Amino acid sequence: MTADQVVLIGVGNEYRHDDGAAAAVLAELTACGVEADRVALCDGEPTRLIDLWDGAALAVVVDAVHSHPGDPGRIHRIRTRGDATRPEHPGGGSHGLGLGEAVALARVLGRLPGELVVIAVEGGDFTIGQGLGPEVARAVPRAAELVREVLAEHRIRYGRS
Repeated sequence: MTADQVVLIGVGNEYRHDDGAAAAVLAELTACGVEADRVALCDGEPTRLIDLWDGAALAVVVDAVHSHPGDPGRIHRIRTRGDATRPEHPGGGSHGLGLGEAVALARVLGRLPGELVVIAVEGGDFTIGQGLGPEVARAVPRAAELVREVLAEHRIRYGRS
């Protein structure tokens, strides 16, 4: 990966209801031709996340999160620069080890992207099964739009066409 590359990473599992939010956002973005050098769906395991964003100028990560109390469908946009210790997270991810641990480990290893933006969608149902809850399904287009905004801001800021 070169230092000017942009990666888009979805974290989640389509077979755990609202945990499939990232997959739905990625599907919407790729159907419209998202402008990223790499698009990947990941289970959230920290070393896989680090490998996906290593050396990137910008990594945009879409993830479903548990919040207590929760507000399914609520979207958070969190920005971390390469020198930050870990992103402020609205709640726990839906994975045992995940994004916060990946950021902390990547920092120690010197493998954070230049900029990390997390689009976190609050979920309500993470049980086994397919299909997003209605609130999360309604949030998918807005989350996709936030990703497009982040990518456009990056292109403008760094003169990338």
